[in-house]
Amino acid sequence: MAFDTTPQTTPPTTPPATAPATPRTSAPAGGPLGTPRLSARDKLVLFVLCAAQFMVALDFSVLNVALPELGADLGMSRSALQWAVTAFALPSGGFLLLFGRVGDLYGRRKLFLTGLALFGAASLLATLAWDPASFLAGRALQGLGAAAIVPTGMSLLTTTFPEGPARDRALGISGTLLSLGFTVGMVAGGVLTDALGWRSTMALLTVFALTVLPLAPGLLPESRTPDRPRLDVPGAVAVTAGLLSLIYALSTAADHGFGRTDVIAALAAGLLLLTAFTMIESRSASPLVSLPMLRRRTVAWGNLGGLVTFSMMSTVVFVLTLYLQETLRLSAFETGLVFGFQGALSAVAGTLAPRVIGRFGARRTLVGSLAGQGALVACLLPLNAHTWSVWPAAAAVSLASMCHLGAIISYGLTVTSGVPDDEQGLATGLVTSTQQVGITVGIPLLGVLATTSRDLLSGVHTVLALDAAIVLTTAVLVGLGLGRGQSRV
Repeated sequence: MAFDTTPQTTPPTTPPATAPATPRTSAPAGGPLGTPRLSARDKLVLFVLCAAQFMVALDFSVLNVALPELGADLGMSRSALQWAVTAFALPSGGFLLLFGRVGDLYGRRKLFLTGLALFGAASLLATLAWDPASFLAGRALQGLGAAAIVPTGMSLLTTTFPEGPARDRALGISGTLLSLGFTVGMVAGGVLTDALGWRSTMALLTVFALTVLPLAPGLLPESRTPDRPRLDVPGAVAVTAGLLSLIYALSTAADHGFGRTDVIAALAAGLLLLTAFTMIESRSASPLVSLPMLRRRTVAWGNLGGLVTFSMMSTVVFVLTLYLQETLRLSAFETGLVFGFQGALSAVAGTLAPRVIGRFGARRTLVGSLAGQGALVACLLPLNAHTWSVWPAAAAVSLASMCHLGAIISYGLTVTSGVPDDEQGLATGLVTSTQQVGITVGIPLLGVLATTSRDLLSGVHTVLALDAAIVLTTAVLVGLGLGRGQSRV
C-alpha cells in the first residue's frame, strides 16, 4: 500500500452539519503551560464520555479473577470458561467499524445512548444469570453495547472539543481512564469476588451504566455527516465477519493452541474476508472505510503504533500475573495491589502526557513512548524466583505503563488530527478497533509461549524478550514512517 508522503496539513475544525442543540464547547487557554480551562459543562460532558469508556475498559478485566467461582456456581467447565471472555470480545471488536459508521450517518449521540442502555440491561442479565446460556447471552449483549459506545463516544469527544489543547487534554483524560479501567478491574474483581461473590463484578457494571445513562441525554450534542449516503452493506458484512473470525480464532488459540481445526479455519476465513473487504471498499461509492484515509501517514503509522502498544502491554500484564502468582506465590489480592501501583503511575502519566505532546508533538511523543515502553519491558528480563523480585517487577511495569499511556494518547491524537468532523467516526472507529484488536491478539500470539512452556519462568523470559523487541522495532518503523511531519503531528 502506498502511503501519502505529502505533509499533512491541519485544516480548521468545522462543526457538524447537524448543529448541536447546545453550543460547541470551547476551552480558553490560561492553564499552566497552556493547559486549557474547561467550563463546568465541558467537565460534565467529559465525565459522561470518559465514564462510559472507563466502564467498558473495566469489563475487560473485572471478571478475570472471578472465573473459577463463576464456573463452580453456574456449572461451567474449565474449557468453557474462556467463553466468558470471548463472548464479550467477539461483538465488542467485531462490530466497532460498522457502528462507528452507523453513528456517522444516523447520529452518534443516538447510538451512544442506545449502546449505554443495552450495556446496562446486559450487565443486569449477567448479574442475575441462572445458567451458562443466560450468562453468555448477557456477556455477548455487553459486547454489542460496548461496540456502540466506544466509537461513538470517541467521535463525540473529538467533535465536541476543538482540535488543539482542549482536545489534547480531553483525550489525555480519556486515555488515562481507559488504561486505569483495565487495571482497576483486576484489583476490584479480586476484592469484590472475595467479599460478595462473582455476581458483584457484573453488578458493578450495571451501576456504572445506570449512573451515566440519565446524565447523557441532556449534555451530549447530536452530530452526523452532512448527507445520508447509503450504508456500505457488503463492506460492513465482510469486515464484521472478518473481525469476528479473527477474534474467535485468536481467543480460542490462547487456551487451546493454533492446531485446532476451528482455529485454522477461522484464521483463514478472517484473512479472506478482510482481503475481500479491501476490494469492496475500493469499488464502493460510499465505503465504510475510506482507503485514501488509510493512506494518510498519520492514520496508517499511528494505528500501527497503537496496535503494538496495546497488544504488547496486555501481554506483559498477562505473563506478569502468571509470574507473580505461580512463581512468586502471591495471592490474587497481592497481585492486584502490584497492578494497582501501576495504575496510580498511569494516572500521573495521563496528566503529564498532554503537556509533553504540547511541547514535542504527538508524533515524537508516540515514538518516544514506544521506545520507553520497549526498553522498560526489557528491564524485566532479569526477574527470577526470589520473592524480592516483586519490587523491580512492580517498578519496571509501572514505568512501562507510563510510557504505554503516553503512546495511547499520542497515537489517538496522531490518527484523528486533521480529520474533518464528518469523517471522525471513521477515524475513531479505526482507533478503537485498533485498541480492541490489540487487547485481544497480544495474549494469544505471545502469552501462549508462557502457558505452554515446561518452565514457566523461562517462558516468561521468552515472551518479555520478544515483546520488548517488537515494541522497539515498531518505535523505529513508526518514526521513519511518519517522517518529520508537522510539529503537532
